[in-house]
Amino acid sequence: MEQWSKAHSIHVELTPEYLTPETVHLAKGFDGITNMQVSDIVEPVYSILKELGIPVIAQRSAGYEMYDIKAASDNDVIITNVPSYSPESIAEFAVYAAMRLIRNSDKIDQRVASQNFTWEPTIRSHSIQSLKVAVIGVGRIGSRVAKIYKHGFGAEVVGYDIVEREEFKMHVAYQPDLQTAIKDADIVTIHMPLTEDNYHQFNHDLFNQMKPGATLINAARGKIVNTQDLIEAIDRGQIKNAALDVYEDEGPFIPKNWEGKTIKDEVFLQILNNPNIYYTPHIAYYTDIAVQNLVEGGLNSALEVIKTGTDQHRVN
Repeated sequence: MEQWSKAHSIHVELTPEYLTPETVHLAKGFDGITNMQVSDIVEPVYSILKELGIPVIAQRSAGYEMYDIKAASDNDVIITNVPSYSPESIAEFAVYAAMRLIRNSDKIDQRVASQNFTWEPTIRSHSIQSLKVAVIGVGRIGSRVAKIYKHGFGAEVVGYDIVEREEFKMHVAYQPDLQTAIKDADIVTIHMPLTEDNYHQFNHDLFNQMKPGATLINAARGKIVNTQDLIEAIDRGQIKNAALDVYEDEGPFIPKNWEGKTIKDEVFLQILNNPNIYYTPHIAYYTDIAVQNLVEGGLNSALEVIKTGTDQHRVN
């Protein structure tokens, strides 16, 4: 950020505060905002920004579901995103998370820590090559996940996406619908953006259509999965385990330090305390190159809107 600031002769000031009705006044005197948060940004933030003469919030992520797009547009506030910053980073982490579960890494670590070095069936695993993987959402990230499984491990890879892209067919066998894609899969890995149509798409009914004992990976958006239904499916053994890099109500927690504090979100506590759920705090993207691309992408978009009134990555 300092390098960008010097290169463009632009003053950039950092704040750890979320953009809320209570903190929006901190933007007074500035020409634009670049932001990265996972909690909702609600009115009167947008109307106050209009009063302050601030025309842009440049979100430093691909997803922008935390914004009230209508309220932003009504108040002449342009929202931009960074549609692609390092799909490889997220793809690699999603595969890594699956491997931790498939290879029983947590159980092995616990046994080693207690100096139990025996070989027992409880830590024996399947070979990834022998498994069937369903990639749900075959875009920038999902296609790379499919490529790793198909050409790296030699696994069978099927997928579902509302748009079938010819260039990805060398990595994935497209299925006609979501249900067909997941029904025989050993690993189901989600890589869709959140939309009105897929809110809680992975729910009790869909889990019952998955192969008993399957593994679920979600490094996309938390609200695609009905968390309580997932926990119930794991507890009764329909789903063997899950890796969640996102949680549908993560806003109050991510990215904050909750050490020594009491978490009252009962569903979140169930995630954290379930031995069959590997939870990480929305860090699949978190690599050097991704952070650099996000910071520069957000700053570039904010500056472009300030100078020209628009940007190629505007979403409203």
